[in-house]
Amino acid sequence: MNLKILLPFKVFAEKSGVSRIVSETHAGSFGLLPLRRDCVAALTPGILIYETAAEGEVFVAVDGGVLVKTGPDVLVSVRRAMRGADLGQLRQAVEDEFLALDAQEQNVRSVLTKLETGFLRRFATLQHG
Repeated sequence: MNLKILLPFKVFAEKSGVSRIVSETHAGSFGLLPLRRDCVAALTPGILIYETAAEGEVFVAVDGGVLVKTGPDVLVSVRRAMRGADLGQLRQAVEDEFLALDAQEQNVRSVLTKLETGFLRRFATLQHG
């Protein structure tokens, strides 16, 4: 398989000769072998593993995103990615950085929703008052 991992502003990795890929979804681990049917999967923050004859198993921490397999090509588009040799450190990075940022984003969205709701209420009061 041919694997390409895309970030918003650059190509993080581009590999050919990939024999297997394992990623994480909301439903659990998701594995791809070369002859698997075409598919799409929503990825959660976690560890993506791919294997090549030259490199062996490679571990990449990825943030949420999308995986698309069409024929021999697998395209992974994520917000952030980090490669590492130590699986424990990568897992910790996912928990510390990616999930913490997601929580901050949710807090910001919550505050914005409250501001928008307050604005709409005041606007409605002005319209009817």
